[in-house]
Amino acid sequence: MKHHIFRTAWAGILALSVSATLSSNVIAASREDTLVIVSGASVNSMDIMRVGTNRPSYQVAVNMYDRLVSFGIRSEGNGGYRYDSTVINPELATSWELVDDGTAYLFNLREDATFWDGSRVTAADVKWSFDRAVTLGGFPGVQMSAGGMNSVDQFEVVDELTFKVKMTASNKLTLPDLAVPVPIVINSKVALANATVEDPWATEYLHKTPAGGGAYMLERWEPGEQLVYTRFDNWKNGPLPAIKRVIVREVPNSSTRRALVEKGDADVALGLPNKDSKELSEAGKLTVVSTTIDNSMHAVGLNMNFEPFKNVKVRQAVAFAMPYQKIFDTAAYGLGAKMWGGASTSPTTTVWPQPFPYDTNIQKAKSLMAEAGYADGFEVPLSIDLSFAEWTEPTAILMQESLGKIGIKTTINKIPGASWRTKALVEKGLELHLKNFGGWLNYVDYYFYWVYQEGHLFNSMNYMNPELEQLVDVTLPMAVEDPRYEKNIKRLMEIGFNDVPLIPIWQPTLEVAMAPGVEGFVNWFHRQLDIRSFSKK
Repeated sequence: MKHHIFRTAWAGILALSVSATLSSNVIAASREDTLVIVSGASVNSMDIMRVGTNRPSYQVAVNMYDRLVSFGIRSEGNGGYRYDSTVINPELATSWELVDDGTAYLFNLREDATFWDGSRVTAADVKWSFDRAVTLGGFPGVQMSAGGMNSVDQFEVVDELTFKVKMTASNKLTLPDLAVPVPIVINSKVALANATVEDPWATEYLHKTPAGGGAYMLERWEPGEQLVYTRFDNWKNGPLPAIKRVIVREVPNSSTRRALVEKGDADVALGLPNKDSKELSEAGKLTVVSTTIDNSMHAVGLNMNFEPFKNVKVRQAVAFAMPYQKIFDTAAYGLGAKMWGGASTSPTTTVWPQPFPYDTNIQKAKSLMAEAGYADGFEVPLSIDLSFAEWTEPTAILMQESLGKIGIKTTINKIPGASWRTKALVEKGLELHLKNFGGWLNYVDYYFYWVYQEGHLFNSMNYMNPELEQLVDVTLPMAVEDPRYEKNIKRLMEIGFNDVPLIPIWQPTLEVAMAPGVEGFVNWFHRQLDIRSFSKK
């Protein structure tokens, strides 16, 4: 197996200010082997396993740590690339095999792989890292559990370069789950040297000081400003990246990010608004990549702890009152896949995501409100994440107007991005809110595992359905070839269609702009940049 790596006036003032900073700190260095990235999001930790680590921080796990395996990469046919969920490639492991009647994987590690400090990567490091992932709890533990890994007893050091993962039964998700950012391999020797009795997993140390062996090392991290990577020239787990140094600069203002990449002061702009992406693409001066995000939907969450939303007819009324087309035109600029207007409440295929069977129908919505006993409506806050104001704000404004037609009065609650994860996903206290989830593993049952199962992180709706719980538990490890699989998946979708604790609007795209001569962007499920694949002509 081969591991494929590929080579407004105020906004203008901000652009000049940031440009000057970039110029003084970066442009003086060789631009030939330095990549400057501007991003609107802030990295809040060096440790993906730490409670509260945000999505932008996943880039650290991707670029500064290795995993046993990774997904393949395939061409999109338009000059862009996307990860391939059907292909598993080696990273730290050179090979693997199913053993013990299909209930365990045996991995052989590279003999020449080292950490940054020069020490050898061993099976003991892998075990310590995996033990940590299933012990710390929270998001990493649930992610590992999706692949059937939830106990330290499942991880065995066979010898220095042989590692075993034991499952209780055959599980289709175990191997792909080892290719996501969570099961990174940490230098256990460094971590243990900085652990304490109160902090045996060195969470405080690893929060600020990565200890890995990935293709890039940390040069410096200035929270809220920038993250600087430098290449680890002794990296052995793939082709050595072409770029020696990478600066990821936080630039919250999207107009400023656009201006910087247009002027050539930045090489890559990550996560541009759809409007900017569309205009830049039409201008033709930059390389603009716009691709849908697998297993992902922008949606409305209805919290079941809010009394009116306990009634399914109220939830369906909200679904019929949504101004879908207006939102898609205004907030998405027509980029993405529509998730409304499905033909039936019973799905005929297992394609996912697929449109839900709702369209804008105010009269139908009013009738359902009356049947539910809410003919006079009610008041409810509508919460949005300001980190994604480009789509959440216009969506909320259009929803506010449309829901008002059926008596639902909303006040828009704007929550800063730094607080969103806690309020929406940890505390789960937002009554009506706009949300997004993208499944790392491209399976329908995996999406339902994270979003619809009780207590799981992205079930911000506090939804609970005993039949769905049982279906997910049974289906998650099941092979797709199993004759029961298709029936179970269709039933899961049918429950989602009819219960609608989540109202999808559209499947979003990832928008990235690159300066001329910059190549190698790959659309990854985690939506962060894998800088190992970039090169400059």
